[in-house]
Amino acid sequence: MSDAMLTDSAARLFRDLCTREVTEAAEAGTWPRELWNALTDTGLAAAAQSDTGVGTVDLCALARVLGAYAAPVPLVETWLAQRMLAAANLSAVDGALTIGPVLRRDNLKLERASGGWRLSGSLKRIPWGRDAETLVLIADADDGARTVVVKKPQGWTHDWSYAREPRDAVRFDRLPVSEEDTGKGWNRSELFFNGALFRTQSMAGAMERALELTVAYAKERVQFGRLIGKFQAVQQQISAMASQVAAGSAVAQSAAEANAERLARFEIAAAKARIGEAVAVVAGVAHQVHAAMGFTHEHTLHRSTRRLWAWRDEFGTETEWQAWVGRVAAQLGGEGLWRYVVAASKPDMGAALP
Repeated sequence: MSDAMLTDSAARLFRDLCTREVTEAAEAGTWPRELWNALTDTGLAAAAQSDTGVGTVDLCALARVLGAYAAPVPLVETWLAQRMLAAANLSAVDGALTIGPVLRRDNLKLERASGGWRLSGSLKRIPWGRDAETLVLIADADDGARTVVVKKPQGWTHDWSYAREPRDAVRFDRLPVSEEDTGKGWNRSELFFNGALFRTQSMAGAMERALELTVAYAKERVQFGRLIGKFQAVQQQISAMASQVAAGSAVAQSAAEANAERLARFEIAAAKARIGEAVAVVAGVAHQVHAAMGFTHEHTLHRSTRRLWAWRDEFGTETEWQAWVGRVAAQLGGEGLWRYVVAASKPDMGAALP
């Protein structure tokens, strides 16, 4: 299937099934079973498994479509988990998956025990933890980072993001893990950068959708006898919004393409920082143009803007990523920075994560 066919197919599916009723039910805690079953039946849920031939650029394009339609499912998390399993040479797992840790301060320990391993530690803000059938985790063992597969753990503490997407907590107290459920693959840094890459793509999609809704509203809303889109002040605001959306989309696409052959840390960091910075203008102008209408549950705008506010803080804020880029620049020095920025392949500078 070509790139365009893949994204068109996903767009049709999300347009038909991500209705207001489905979104409101998901935000009330009901798993969108019909939507997830459709993603499974079409193969989109398993798109990141190693035998599908779907590359990172294609997955990024799909993540952008997901963001545009505010799909209330852990599709990005499932893809990340599938990539983690493949990197660790572990068997593919079907169903809704999620990943962890997603917070820098959270740590898991994996210790050798009779007949296998024991997993200990706490995780917070796990996306869709209560709904995931399997967790794919990174834990610290004596021989370094290990990927760990955990089936449907109990004892979740439920929480939500700004967008009313599940962000749950769970604790492991020497949970038994079999030998075949562990492997050597990604470390926490690789999970964090890949998470930031996919969040950047979804944010680009959500921004494009917010702009589309804003332009459409300005063309139909009449105030003082004129369409509000005819007022110069409104035109200036929408122009400022469009420039931020264009910049965010461009850096997201650049990071996706740079990541096609390698983990493009610098491009991902720059993209997450830039698109996070754009959120304030994009969401602000969208709601100013819509006025109170955009905040109502009847209108779809808030589905995009609430996700922008929530995803902005996940896998690193723009302030944290700006600091990371600054540390790389300081290591390179004035003479080396330009050569590094324009280099086709950038060596890992080893800067600590945000």
